[in-house]
Amino acid sequence: MAAAAVDSAMEVVPALAEEAAPEAAGLSCLVNLPGEVLEYILCSGSLSACDIGRVSSTCRRLREVCQSSGKVWKEQFRVRWPSLMKHYSPTDYVNWLEEYKVRQKAGLEARKIVASFSKRFFSEHVPCNGFSDIENLEGPEIFFEDELVCILNMEGRKALTWKYYAKKILYYLRQQKILNNLKAFLQQPDDYESYLEGAVYIDQYCNPLSDISLKDIQAQIDSIVELVCKTLRGINSRHPSLAFKAGDSSMIMEIELQSQVLDAMNYVLYDQLKFKGNRMDYYNALNLYMHQVLIRRTGIPISMSLLYLTIARQLGVPLEPVNFPSHFLLRWCQGAEGATLDIFDYIYIDAFGKGKQLTVKECEYLIGQHVTAALYGVVNVKKVLQRMVGNLLSLGKREGIDQSYQLLRDSLDLYLAMYPDQVQLLLLQARLYFHLGIWPEKSFCLVLKVLDILQHIQTLDPGQHGAVGYLVQHTLEHIERKKEEVGVEVKLRSDEKHRDVCYSIGLIMKHKRYGYNCVIYGWDPTCMMGHEWIRNMNVHSLPHGHHQPFYNVLVEDGSCRYAAQENLEYNVEPQEISHPDVGRYFSEFTGTHYIPNAELEIRYPEDLEFVYETVQNIYSAKKESIDE
Repeated sequence: MAAAAVDSAMEVVPALAEEAAPEAAGLSCLVNLPGEVLEYILCSGSLSACDIGRVSSTCRRLREVCQSSGKVWKEQFRVRWPSLMKHYSPTDYVNWLEEYKVRQKAGLEARKIVASFSKRFFSEHVPCNGFSDIENLEGPEIFFEDELVCILNMEGRKALTWKYYAKKILYYLRQQKILNNLKAFLQQPDDYESYLEGAVYIDQYCNPLSDISLKDIQAQIDSIVELVCKTLRGINSRHPSLAFKAGDSSMIMEIELQSQVLDAMNYVLYDQLKFKGNRMDYYNALNLYMHQVLIRRTGIPISMSLLYLTIARQLGVPLEPVNFPSHFLLRWCQGAEGATLDIFDYIYIDAFGKGKQLTVKECEYLIGQHVTAALYGVVNVKKVLQRMVGNLLSLGKREGIDQSYQLLRDSLDLYLAMYPDQVQLLLLQARLYFHLGIWPEKSFCLVLKVLDILQHIQTLDPGQHGAVGYLVQHTLEHIERKKEEVGVEVKLRSDEKHRDVCYSIGLIMKHKRYGYNCVIYGWDPTCMMGHEWIRNMNVHSLPHGHHQPFYNVLVEDGSCRYAAQENLEYNVEPQEISHPDVGRYFSEFTGTHYIPNAELEIRYPEDLEFVYETVQNIYSAKKESIDE
C-alpha cells in the first residue's frame, strides 16, 4: 500500500515541476503523504535543483518539506558535489539551499576565469599576478577548488585548454595555502618535533594536485605500528608499548625494552613489508615524498629515517635524527639518563640499510671519511626539512627537460621560505626567472620579479655586485624588447613565402632519426634560430640546411623541440602526446590529430583545413588498404 502511494506520488512530482497550476487532485495526493515519504520521493534523484525550487513554491506543505536546512536540499548538494561533503560535520547546522547557491555561483565564476586565461596568457606563461582574479573572488576557496577539479575530471579528450588552465590555477591556489601552512609550522618552538608533519608539507607543496594529507599518511603509519605491536606481543606479551594509545608521547627508558621494539620494527618493515633503500633509482624525487615512500616501500636515507623515527617514537623509543654527511642517520642513546654523554654513548641506526645498528667507526666506514663529533649531533625539524629540500633542489638542477623547472622552482620556493636571505639561492632564483622571461612567450611580470630579487640580493651582499649588475642589465634589455613587440603574427599557408611548408599544426608526426612521436604547434618557412644554435645543432649537415621549414613540436617525453621538415614524417599510428603543454595550444584530440584552440587558430587560420585533407588522405587510405 505504501509502495503504491509512493509510486503514485512519483508520477505527480514531475507534473508539478512542469506545470504552473497543478491539478488539485494530484497536489492533494502528494501533500497528504507523511513527511518522511515526501522527503524520500524528493531525494530520489529524479529532480533537479530547479525542479525542487518549483515544487517548494506550490504550497506551504511542500515548502516545509523542502526547507533550506533539510534533507532535500542536502541531498541536492551531495549529488551535485559529493567531494565537498567531507568538509561538513553531521552535527553542524547548515543552510543547504544557501550553500548550493554559493557553490553554484563560485563554479560559474571559476569557469569564467578559466575560459579567459587562454586569450590573456596564450603568448606568455601565466605571470605571478595572473591569479589575482581567483584570489579576489568572494566565497569559500574550497568551492573554487572543487570546480577546478570538476573541470580536470571532465571525461574524454575534449576541453584540453580548459583543463590546462584549470590545472595551473589549482596548482597555484593549493601551493599558496601549503606554503602559508609551512611558514606557520616553522614558527613553532625548537622543541616542537613533528618531523613527519614538516615532511608532509614538502610532499604536498611539490604535489599539490595529489590528495595528500597528514591524516592519511599517519593512518598508514598507524597500520604499520599495529603490525609491529603484533610482532612485539610475540616477543614480550607484557611490553609497555602495547598499552600505548594513539597520540601518547610516553617514552620507555629501559634499553632492553627499547631493543625489543627495534627488533620488531626491523622484522615488520624489512622482512614482512619489504621496505628497502632505493639503490637502483636513488636520484628520483619520489624517494623524498612520504606518500610515495609508503606506496612504493622505498626511499633514500632521510625519508626512510623519518618513517623509522616516527614509528619508533610512537612505540616509546626516543630515537633522534642525525644530519650525517652523505647519509642521514638516527641515533639511539645507550647512556644513563642525566649522565654526560659523547658520541660513543650512542648506537647509530641506518634506516636505509634495513635498520642496521652502527658504531662511530662503522658510520665513518659507511661514508668513507672521518668526520668531527659535531656531525653526530641531533638536529631540529627545520634542519631536517632543509636537508630534504636541499636534496630536491639538487635533483631540480640535475634534470634537463623542460618540465624539470617546476621541481627547481618548487624547491627554491621551499628553501627560501625557510631561509629567505640565502644570497646564492636568490641569485639562482633570479637567473631562473630571467631564463623563463627571455623568450617572447614568457611573462613580463617575471622580469619585474627578477628586479625585486636582485635588489634584495644587493642589500644582503654588496659583494655580488657583478652578478647582480649583469642580470639587471639583461633584464632591462628584455623589458625594452617587450615594449617593441608587435601584435599577433598571422601565418597563412596561401602566402607565397610559405609554399614549401608541408605540414600543419595539430598533426601527429614521427622524427625519422630519433624516432620520437610529437605534435606540431607552430612552423616557420625557414629556421629562425640564431647562428649559434644552428651551429651547435649541426643544421648545416642536413641536405637542405636551414633553408627549409622548421616546426615547433611537443614531444612525448615532455620536451619542446624545433625540428627540420626533412626529419619529420606522418605517424601512421597516431596517438595522444602526453606533454604538459598540449592544452595550451589544442582544445581536443580526435584520435588522428589535435584541433587547435581559438588562440592558435588565429595565428594559423588556414592550417585546420589542410589538416582535415591530410587526415583524410593519409588515414582513410590506410583504412581502405586494411579493409582490402
